[in-house]
Amino acid sequence: MDDLFEKGMTVRREMWGPELAELAVKNATEFAKPFHDIMTRYCFGETWNRPGLGRRDRSLATISMLIALGKEVEIKMHVKGGLANGLTVEEIREVVLHSMIYCGVPASATALRAADAALAEIAEATS
Repeated sequence: MDDLFEKGMTVRREMWGPELAELAVKNATEFAKPFHDIMTRYCFGETWNRPGLGRRDRSLATISMLIALGKEVEIKMHVKGGLANGLTVEEIREVVLHSMIYCGVPASATALRAADAALAEIAEATS
């Protein structure tokens, strides 16, 4: 494994826990392995480790961009990662509410469903 891949896996483990981070790479099909390799090295290994923004701010920006794009599955995942990176539930709710103005009601409704589902999963796992 190269250094960027290992840095990327460290970020993934810290955001989503070792089990989930390892599972995504371990269960990748031969077809999907190059995708997971590139995503781990460049998305999490390089981009998430750049100076200038901390992980908390990167999570806030990522959730915002995913809301604008309407990416429900990824919003759910990054809400969980954002909490691990120091965002509060209130801050995530405010980003969803703020997105109503700049991204539109349908995009914010999608984000609300995704965030609500992520929070419910976390509550269930900790109860």
